[in-house]
Amino acid sequence: MSVHTGNSRLAESQGPFAALRQQLLDAADAFVDGPSALTDILSGIVDDVDRALREELEVFPVCHHSPASALAMVRRLQEKQPKVIYLELCEDLQPLLDELRNCRLPVALQAFATELDGFPSSWGPLSVVAPITEASAEYQAIAYALETPGVELVLVDRSSDHVFQWHPREPAQPAATDDEAVEHSDDTVDRGEDAALHGDAVGIEIGDLRPRFAELEEHLLHHGKVRHWSEWWDLYVEQPLSGADYDTYRQVMVLIGSLFRRLNPGDGARLARDEDRERYMWTRMRQHLATSGVDRSECLYVCGAFHAASRVEQFGWAGTDDFEITARTGTQWLYGLIPSSHSAIEAQFGLASGSVSIAEATWNKAVARWGVTPFQLAGQKGSRKRSKRTRAVAAVPQAPVADRLSGFLSNPPALDGLDEAELLGWSVDIVRLARRNGYLSSTADAIAVFETSILLAGMRNRGRPTPYDFQDAAVTCIEKDVVPGRRDVRRLCEILMGGDRVGQVGYEALPPLARDVYDRLAPLGLDLEKRTIHRALLNLDANPELVPCSRLLWMLRYLLPDDAVRPIMGSRQLGERSIQESWDLAIGRHQRSIIELGYEGVTVEQVLEQRLRRTVWGPQATAAVALAAVEDSLLYLGSRRLTDDLGARAVELLAAERTVDDAPEVLRRIRRLLAYYRAAEPELPAWCASFVTVGYAHYCTLLPTAFVAEDTGVHQVAAMLGFLFSMESFALSLGCDRAQLELAVRQSHPEAPAKVALLWAARLPLGLSSLAELRSRCDELLTNPLVVPAFPQYLSGFVQALEPVPTLTPFVVETMSKAFAWLPDPVLLPWLPTLITTLRQQAGGMVPVLVREAGRTFPANLTALDNWTPPWQARAVPAAPASPVPAMAGPVAELLASQPATCDAVAALLGCEAGWQSTVGQDGPDHREVGELLVGHPLAAEAVAELLAV
Repeated sequence: MSVHTGNSRLAESQGPFAALRQQLLDAADAFVDGPSALTDILSGIVDDVDRALREELEVFPVCHHSPASALAMVRRLQEKQPKVIYLELCEDLQPLLDELRNCRLPVALQAFATELDGFPSSWGPLSVVAPITEASAEYQAIAYALETPGVELVLVDRSSDHVFQWHPREPAQPAATDDEAVEHSDDTVDRGEDAALHGDAVGIEIGDLRPRFAELEEHLLHHGKVRHWSEWWDLYVEQPLSGADYDTYRQVMVLIGSLFRRLNPGDGARLARDEDRERYMWTRMRQHLATSGVDRSECLYVCGAFHAASRVEQFGWAGTDDFEITARTGTQWLYGLIPSSHSAIEAQFGLASGSVSIAEATWNKAVARWGVTPFQLAGQKGSRKRSKRTRAVAAVPQAPVADRLSGFLSNPPALDGLDEAELLGWSVDIVRLARRNGYLSSTADAIAVFETSILLAGMRNRGRPTPYDFQDAAVTCIEKDVVPGRRDVRRLCEILMGGDRVGQVGYEALPPLARDVYDRLAPLGLDLEKRTIHRALLNLDANPELVPCSRLLWMLRYLLPDDAVRPIMGSRQLGERSIQESWDLAIGRHQRSIIELGYEGVTVEQVLEQRLRRTVWGPQATAAVALAAVEDSLLYLGSRRLTDDLGARAVELLAAERTVDDAPEVLRRIRRLLAYYRAAEPELPAWCASFVTVGYAHYCTLLPTAFVAEDTGVHQVAAMLGFLFSMESFALSLGCDRAQLELAVRQSHPEAPAKVALLWAARLPLGLSSLAELRSRCDELLTNPLVVPAFPQYLSGFVQALEPVPTLTPFVVETMSKAFAWLPDPVLLPWLPTLITTLRQQAGGMVPVLVREAGRTFPANLTALDNWTPPWQARAVPAAPASPVPAMAGPVAELLASQPATCDAVAALLGCEAGWQSTVGQDGPDHREVGELLVGHPLAAEAVAELLAV
């Protein structure tokens, strides 16, 4: 091995990096005795740099959102004037690039797919985003190519379809590769709503440079005396390279990319996907060069520094062409631009909060400092006007490769001195901003921030305070341990450095649906493109031309997130019409959601119809879901054809259901729909009649099973009975047989107390039982000490029975009153909490009905309560006098005495077993016995007297 190494060194000694290679090898030999992995790594890094710089097709390594990369790109483009730029970006996003001129950066290129063909259904919907900011080398290359005549821009990275083709199929969600990152929900919550602008998507980040394992990153952060990777990169890469020449920049970037590549922790699958991307890009470039005939010396390949140090056999113009690019799947991809923000980029790619804003501030300062004129798309919104595009000149030949790394690595960077004016301005502005946000800051705090920033920079061996040093100083001197408002001092520093800039897609770059939304809401007179919340007041009677706007707002309310379109006043329900409405509109903040609606259809109505159909015909659809879709169709679309289709589907789903879990929801919705059609239509639709007949037979069939099934609650059974009893007359008129219901009830034999009570109540309207029998059963339950603990369950069943048998309300009030009157306190007090919790959990909706009935039954004041007797309780019998009762003497007593059979029948009906007793005398039966009987049962005597009077 030592001989091979010596020969290799001898062969490479003629290269421009021979001296650097030898220095690194000597250093490795000094640290370790003999050959080791360190020697191979250090030598390999130099080999990677040499290889990338010797390539005839010039490779430009970048780091995404890096001001140093953007500055180097501007300088190189102005100097080289390339005719073709190959850019590491999904090749199918090419048509979107020209639309960037209609947008305010940052925005993101998006590929979106909902109907998957060739991918697991659990992955959908698929979304790929590529964010673009002005302070990035990619945007400078795009602006140069689109604004310079005769320059061609070619995207060479794998397509969006291949992004997901190369993902492993095992996990339910695709995993992220090195240049990709999946947004996590916890990041979006912590960073605010703007952090979720990209949605749940895979993001393509060009030129991602970050250590592949935690140990290296931790080592760099510890020795660099920084908190996170973004600060390390800004301090040790951005600042030294911002003023470096192009050759130095290029060699350093390839060196960093090679270092991170060779110190890979060994994830073979991840590295294999990276190498496949590199093979893909070089294959596409060679294909383009072969077909276009352009000279490769006039081309520029822009890629991440990680890929610039590639060692695949397809690397370079002289590489092999044995890589086969697979065909795309049948998935139909849709493309567009969505708004992005600094926080969205930070959240999606794991950057420190505020790092992108600081990078933009660094970019603006470097542009002014070095006098560079960046490239910019004509008509670009939200950017400063630049000078006219650079005049095309002859291409400058590439200079021979010279070693710039040796000097860069051996000499300390020329650090900028303290810019007192800049730091003083930061200190004054942060104090002013802190005052506006509730902090008790003063001029003394500004001086403290200024001095502390210098102190922290000195402790960290920095020649000048960085924005991160300034942040730490401001938090220490101003915030202390109290945050009076929503924003802490660190967030205020980010706002001071430029804030969380949010992009916007221009009207011309929007899909047809989004443009249609803006056009139809134009009568409101609001600038909906702004990100502020607008209050819209609609007087629909005075301004009938606003009725279409109201209809569109309700549809957007249904389709968009809750806070995008929020009604303050007004409602939309079946059979109701709002006279006035008030809305809070935040459409500008949810532009991404409206754009993604445009991927589903041309108009909002089309998207809503497609979603309703997809919901009803989906695998998880139920009859309740279909009825909800019918109601939504009536509310928002008013299409009779669509409503009938959804209703017919509801009938099919109801007939196919084998459970009754959704019975309460089905009953509630079909009642509301029938009431609406009876009030608004001359006749019921055919699907309503079918639903009632199918539901009647369906629930009759499932009723005996539902009564005994343990997994079916009493609420569901009560809803089934409610459907059967409330729809009975309608169903019988349509040809149903009442014997089905009677047979189903007779076949039901529940064991649970609540269901037993519910069955007893269901037998009443069918004539299978009487109220007297039901009252007798309840009295027996209350007198049985073994059953009393379970009596709340029986009461719950009776309360649930009010849904199918509402006439049972007085009896339920009577039963509860008897329980409170009869049960002793030692039994009632432990029993009462169980009753309350049982009614709350199982019959909360029926308790108000009982309260109203109790209010009609019981007296309204305490005075009347003292002399009040419940209607179900007989009046107290007074003490029998020794002589016949005077009150009962007269025609009534004589009549009853002369007709004893009638009294016997009434006594038997009332359960009185006492017979007639006669005394020796000429007056017939003893009038005293008759009087006692009549006093004990006055209502019966009065009823008989009224009948006889008639």
